[in-house]
Amino acid sequence: MPKKLVVICLINFLIAALLGLLLSYYFIDPIDLNYRFLIHAHSHTAMLGWIYLMLFTLIVHYFIPDKKPVYNRLFWLTEFAVIGMLLSFPFQGYAAISISFSTLHIFCSYYFVYLIWKHHQINNLPARYLLKASLLFMLLSTVGVWCLGPAVSILGKASAFYQIAIQFFLHFQFNGWYLIAVIAVFFHIIQLKDSKRFRLFFKLLIVSTILTLALPVNWYAPHSFLYYINSLGVLIQFFALILFLKLVKPYRISLIKHNSKLNFHLLNFAIFCFILKSVLQLISLTPEFSQVAYQHRNFVIGFLHLAMLGVISGFLFFFILQSRLAITNHVLRIGIYVFVFGFIITEILLMLQGGMFYLGNGFMPNYYMLLFIFSMLLPLGIVLLLINILKHKNS
Repeated sequence: MPKKLVVICLINFLIAALLGLLLSYYFIDPIDLNYRFLIHAHSHTAMLGWIYLMLFTLIVHYFIPDKKPVYNRLFWLTEFAVIGMLLSFPFQGYAAISISFSTLHIFCSYYFVYLIWKHHQINNLPARYLLKASLLFMLLSTVGVWCLGPAVSILGKASAFYQIAIQFFLHFQFNGWYLIAVIAVFFHIIQLKDSKRFRLFFKLLIVSTILTLALPVNWYAPHSFLYYINSLGVLIQFFALILFLKLVKPYRISLIKHNSKLNFHLLNFAIFCFILKSVLQLISLTPEFSQVAYQHRNFVIGFLHLAMLGVISGFLFFFILQSRLAITNHVLRIGIYVFVFGFIITEILLMLQGGMFYLGNGFMPNYYMLLFIFSMLLPLGIVLLLINILKHKNS
């Protein structure tokens, strides 16, 4: 895997983590920057600069045998779009410059899908099915982006149409493109064999991804029918999770043999977060819990971080370590454990504070200061991982 490209992805992740730290500090001592604009810069850099480009690198590395120069040029053009968004969002939010760079990124992603579809060579059938599904969900997610302009001009930003368009994009990015793509890479690495169990898993995963869109839609256009659709989707998703665990179980010994103890623990962490995500969605079948989660921002941020930092980033870190780009030493161990510890503590703080809001108990003592302090562990962990990779000359 190209070391230079992975380093760029991790630098993007570091910048996103530092922006998240700045957002935490905002409530301790407000700075002279628009909070909402900073959120846009943070989320776009994390999603499109870290996750998207890391998946780009992994997919080209594992599934494209003939690495044509066009892929390298496309990577840097996409990174240019990310930098443009990073520099424009904090100062103007969604406006001409940031929208232009966002549009450039979308067209780059369309060209990426075209190239992968044309040049991929994948002997492993499960990986091929999952990769194609993830790319299709990526294309589908952008429909939500194209709906934002008409939604604002016709009904305004406060409209249900505008909010549903955003949720449409986020849902199919996280649960369609990102999640299914990391599973595709994982199944390729372990060389999962095709079977009836896999095909059932694949069908359930696709169906549940589509049906669970009903939950965010129900937040802005409530209807009892949407609740039942989401309930069916969540149940199907849970059965898909059980099949996933059964599919992976026979490869456990091979994973232990071919990975360091640290990397195997990292994989278990990512899978545990995957299980926790599905369990929380099961709990959301309770209408009261669903409304509470939507009304209290702490729960929403906690769930997004669980998906992005726990599941997706957990798997991406596993892939980086599995590729031997990093060397297992005390710097790497400290970096990974610091990152994971920071993630766990901040998740606990977010959920506890959300629970206190729900119970009417107000703020926990020194909440924002504690969140800021433990959020510092996330960029620190990324820095230590970067140092390890940069010092590892034989990668």
